[in-house]
Amino acid sequence: MSSAPSEKIQKSGRSPVVDQRQPLSLKAGGFSLLLSTMWAGNPVANKAGLEDAGPLKLGYLRFILGAIVVLVYAVSTKQSFKILRHEWVPLGLLGVLFTVQLAFMNIGQDFTTAGHAVVVTTTFPLWTGVFSHFFVPGDRMSRSRTFGTLVAYSGVVAVFYKGFADSSSDFLIGDLLLLVSAILLGGRQVFLSQLGQGISQHKLLMAQSVFGITTFVIASLIFEGDESFSVTTNLVVALAYTGVLIAGLGFIGQTWLLKRYLPSRVTVISLSQPVFGVLFSWWILGETIGGELYIGAVLVIIGSALAQRRGKTKSTKQP
Repeated sequence: MSSAPSEKIQKSGRSPVVDQRQPLSLKAGGFSLLLSTMWAGNPVANKAGLEDAGPLKLGYLRFILGAIVVLVYAVSTKQSFKILRHEWVPLGLLGVLFTVQLAFMNIGQDFTTAGHAVVVTTTFPLWTGVFSHFFVPGDRMSRSRTFGTLVAYSGVVAVFYKGFADSSSDFLIGDLLLLVSAILLGGRQVFLSQLGQGISQHKLLMAQSVFGITTFVIASLIFEGDESFSVTTNLVVALAYTGVLIAGLGFIGQTWLLKRYLPSRVTVISLSQPVFGVLFSWWILGETIGGELYIGAVLVIIGSALAQRRGKTKSTKQP
């Protein structure tokens, strides 16, 4: 009896009547910025872990740790693991979307530079805004919000303009693959937000983990074989960060935000990741930083603030 409304929602493809997503509050914005800061350290931790494990093996170990964190969270909060009949298809689609998006990202990164990868991948909040405009009630892109998002993204380009400008056209394939990954990631954020209105977040997270672990294990056996694997302090710290902190707690926090707040407002804060990433590279790896970081940081802050402004017209209309 209680699943009837959810079944109607799934069949019609519409958001639930109880949808209460709203623009970010100050506290939620601060939490989103904290998550963005955490994610900025992910590439640094990954780079450290790759010294002792292959990328695919590192990937599935990360997802296993993340899944354990989600399981502990679900058990401690007494969540039900029973998957209802109408939940199987959307959870399966989410898992496939997650896996395909990661495949495009990992393959694309092998064909291009780090600077290109950051600039192209970080377009995903722009695509989230586009998908939200068409599929999420009350999350339409006004002129001021579109302008603010573009200003924030120009800050990302400013941070990495040197590496982007010095690269040749040979990186076009990698850039295109990463662009597809960014578009899929933007769509996945909206899909997660939509599903979160009727499906518990631990089920959404476990669906992604199961598909991710299965895919990466199979791919590792095929492509990495008996590649060297060493359990070192660097590897343990890297897995603790990328697995427990990011794939576990970070995914839980991001899914919680997407369930309660408009997805385009949540993801635009992610444009600050490259700025924090450069700072972490300077702090931890000793890499030099230039004046472009300060220009980029100012643009990201201004653009993000503009994108969070509450509109009085289209944002209150029903689509």
